[in-house]
Amino acid sequence: MLARRLAALLFGAAVVLALVLLRAADPYAIRLVRETTFDTFQQIKPRAAPPDLPLRIVDIDEASLAAIGQWPWSRRDMAAIAGRLTELGAAAIAFDILFSEPDRLSPAAVTGSGADYDAEFAQALAAGPSILVLSRAIAGAAPPPPKAGFAITGADILPVLPALHGVAAPLPVLADAAAGLGVASLDREGAGVARRLPLLWSNGAAPLPTLALEALRVAQDASTLVVLGDSAGAGTVTGLRVGQFEVPTGPTGDMWLYYRELPPSTYVPAAQVLGDDYAELAPLLAGHIVLVGTSASGLLDIRVGALGQAVPGVSIHLQALEQMLTGTFLHRADWVGGLELLVVAASGLAIVLLLLLAGPLVGLLFSATVAAVAAGASWLAFSRFGILLDPSFALFATLATYAAMAFFRFAVTDADKRRIRRAFAHYVEPSLLTRIEADAGLLRLGGDLRDMTVMFSDIRNFTALSERTAPAELVALLNRLFAGLGKAILAHHGTIDKFMGDAIMAFWNAPVEVPHHARRACEAALAMRTALQGFNAQQAEPIAIGIGIATGPALVGNIGFEARFNYSCIGDTVNVASRLEGACKRVGYDILVTAETRTAAPDLACLAAGSVLLKGISQPEPVHLLVGDADMAQSEAFRALAAAHDALLAAWAAGTDAAPMLDRCRDLAPAIDLRLAEFYDAGLARGEDFRVSQPAPA
Repeated sequence: MLARRLAALLFGAAVVLALVLLRAADPYAIRLVRETTFDTFQQIKPRAAPPDLPLRIVDIDEASLAAIGQWPWSRRDMAAIAGRLTELGAAAIAFDILFSEPDRLSPAAVTGSGADYDAEFAQALAAGPSILVLSRAIAGAAPPPPKAGFAITGADILPVLPALHGVAAPLPVLADAAAGLGVASLDREGAGVARRLPLLWSNGAAPLPTLALEALRVAQDASTLVVLGDSAGAGTVTGLRVGQFEVPTGPTGDMWLYYRELPPSTYVPAAQVLGDDYAELAPLLAGHIVLVGTSASGLLDIRVGALGQAVPGVSIHLQALEQMLTGTFLHRADWVGGLELLVVAASGLAIVLLLLLAGPLVGLLFSATVAAVAAGASWLAFSRFGILLDPSFALFATLATYAAMAFFRFAVTDADKRRIRRAFAHYVEPSLLTRIEADAGLLRLGGDLRDMTVMFSDIRNFTALSERTAPAELVALLNRLFAGLGKAILAHHGTIDKFMGDAIMAFWNAPVEVPHHARRACEAALAMRTALQGFNAQQAEPIAIGIGIATGPALVGNIGFEARFNYSCIGDTVNVASRLEGACKRVGYDILVTAETRTAAPDLACLAAGSVLLKGISQPEPVHLLVGDADMAQSEAFRALAAAHDALLAAWAAGTDAAPMLDRCRDLAPAIDLRLAEFYDAGLARGEDFRVSQPAPA
């Protein structure tokens, strides 16, 4: 037992260690589940709608395309948008549109002379607080230098920032005219759900701000962005300061996006800005950071946010700006990962120990508690403090640990069943073995006092037979004989204890309860008689057996010592059965049962045989002949014999003339069993056996 528990403990510890290492490695699948969990948190509790903020989107929507014309619009139209937004008093005008190629509709580009729309657009950009974007590209130009100045505290942060090895940049004439330059790319991977926004990128020589951050800088007319590095010199970013706003970040300079549903008032159609009645837009745009982008599906700037909806890419930059202006951030500090690892390790080991010490139910309750606490604590941290704690891996680890330990216990239990089957398959009838496997509590090892029926069977004159038979032939003969006798025992739910030379010991009502075990033992004896007849039909020299059956209390269990034991039974009942089998010769019949067995199977055909003084037993034992089954007991022939038999035994017991009754029994016996003749012959010499006590009628 100790070795098994130690093995289970080591197995559980190995499972927990594997889970900890898996979480520490943090593969993509685990990250995806974790971030999807955070998405679910936001879907349950989106960011609260703030008071009206100075943020708007000028939207190139489907209606604007219908009014102005198909995309791309001429740079003269873009210049008109920039000029009117400047006129309306926008604090910053951020174009989430890449102008990396010259305007093909410009007369200067078509004819080589005339108006240059790119120059007109550059002039409009220079007249206002404009910001243009660049985008990451697999193969592109070298990133330009930033428009913003940077003040960096702490160690060099460039190695930890996402790198821009190549970019799609605006035309130099446009870039030079703009007040700011920001990166439009939303994440490192460039695909999937936009959950985190890199606020800083690296061009190899200096940081480059994201579009939202640059728009916030230009709106405040700030010349410098302050990067707050790790004071310990670890080369990581802890936050940014943009004018009067401070933005916490992750170690690589990114921020978690916290979404809300944007109301329709956030969007101003571009066609309205270009229309004749644009003056009425002044209250909506004056002093605002205005992002110019597109929601038209055909322009391919549609992304998926954490709320699960497809949204324009420009709206994600606005969500980030809202977080910066309101100071509403989500946090996932460095220590959070370590805390999650500690929870996985501690809870996993606790589950293992509880399963071993307290059982599966307590382990299950504790696992459910751990899961509930992990889910509740993560939700509370998110909803109250904006802290992102991952409950998903803790839930998975809890389930995996419990399942692994349950599997281990099952495997051990299954091994126990196989061991039990191997131990009992040769001795127990298959249906009983199935019951033992289904309910191990039926097999109470170590000793159990219960009411049982015990059988001993022995070959008559075996010594003489063995002297006349070669050893190999004798073994083969015994194997054929025991095959038939053993099958008869097992078929009647008996357990074969052992084969002892030419003898068999079997018992009933162990290791599992067997209803009517005395009757089943008697039926097995009758079946053994039939099997012997079939065996003798193939033998040149017939073999005779004697069977003794006793019913009563016996101690059954594993008897021996740790290295070698046997499942057996001991007690007076066993001794009586053994001696009764030996008394078959004296009584002159092949199957003898005790009075207790006879009482437990009253419907079988039995005849009283007096009381026999058995070796080692002080008091004479009343015995009965087991003649046949219940059908025979109901036959007219047996009833006639039983009546004459009772009269004979009464005469023997009284010491009167029994000759007429004996003759009557001899006449009736052949119709029932020829073996009874030997009993009646032997009875003439057993007068004392019948005078000890008056036998009960059959």
